Amino acid sequence: MDYAGKILIIVENLPVPFDTRVWQEANALTEAGYKVSIICPKGKGYNKSFERINNISVYRHPMPNEGSGVVSYVIEYSCALFWELVLSTKILFKEGFDVIHACNPPDNIFLIGFLFKLLGKKFVFDHHDINPELYEAKFNKRGFLYDVLVLLEKLTYKSCDISIATNESYREIAIKRCGMNPEKVFIVRSGPDLKRIKIQPSINALKQGKKYMVGYLGVIGKQEGLDYLINAANYILKEKNRDDILYCIIGSGPYLNELKAHCTKLGLDDHIIFTGRIPDKEMLEYLNTADVCVNPDEYNEMNDKSTMNKVLEYMALGKPIVQFDLKEGRYSAQDASLYAKNNDHKDLAEKIICLLDNSELRSAMKQSGLERINSYLQWTKQKTYLIQAYEMLLNNKSQNNVLAEELTKKS
Repeated sequence: MDYAGKILIIVENLPVPFDTRVWQEANALTEAGYKVSIICPKGKGYNKSFERINNISVYRHPMPNEGSGVVSYVIEYSCALFWELVLSTKILFKEGFDVIHACNPPDNIFLIGFLFKLLGKKFVFDHHDINPELYEAKFNKRGFLYDVLVLLEKLTYKSCDISIATNESYREIAIKRCGMNPEKVFIVRSGPDLKRIKIQPSINALKQGKKYMVGYLGVIGKQEGLDYLINAANYILKEKNRDDILYCIIGSGPYLNELKAHCTKLGLDDHIIFTGRIPDKEMLEYLNTADVCVNPDEYNEMNDKSTMNKVLEYMALGKPIVQFDLKEGRYSAQDASLYAKNNDHKDLAEKIICLLDNSELRSAMKQSGLERINSYLQWTKQKTYLIQAYEMLLNNKSQNNVLAEELTKKS
């Protein structure tokens, strides 16, 4: 069979197809006529070493537990690099590939990409997270390791033939901090797939007798700002005397048990439910039932420059949002969100109450979010930019030439 090209995607921090962005990219490329293979770690529910899904070959490798210190991170990343090298060599001879498409974090997969560039392969960097800023957000400092991460980021950009940014802030980092040619940096946003994220009737029983539900979807990590949401719920209950709200936190992560303990200490167990990681069907039931959804990510350099998938998914479900005033969060949601004072749980609480008590405002924000998703941010629109990037890469066209061809076709 003739293919437009053969692509090997390497992702280190999540299994596939659980990693939604990577899975959407792989399917979009397959639909466009490319042969796609993926290397990723094993994870809960994804423990097969190999399987073929939607004509995509998925190779999974074992990984040690997620690191929390320098030594454990070195072990984790070294293990991943070992398996990525072994499996990419296996795939080269078994299925072949023309391109290595590396998805960070971390910013060390360029070592595999550079090695295969010596054999004439192309290297694409798909920039999911800005790791220097992530380090600073986690540990509240810079220093030597921060400088190492900046160096790895620059080496990744020096190695790649083109890069893919998830938003304008990441594109600016590629160009200004890392010296990337602007014509070789493509923005492909992580738009929701409307075949997966569907509006459906709410289920009132899920509110457990409360009048309202506030929903959260995402990773339960310390840097996700969920303490702000818990403290906002405590303020609403005890300072505003509002006993009519159930808070539903969907997801799992390393901070889950600590967060539950914090809720118990505050006496909020009857007002906050933790679902853990649940199938899409249940997740959609809860989010469709929620009256308001929240993104409590605190203001820092990492979050200010990053696009949060949960915000786009809330919008796709027609949910009004409350979040802090972050640059990319505001760009995504615009009039579909209220913006609280940064890192102020009381103002976050006041904005939640404002929305719950104003059904007309919620309705207007719902329509605004849906229009923005349908007109621009949904995956069907965004995947065309991914395909353009690959057309440029494999046909040696500049981004300007690709855009000029599109204009010629339209005229």
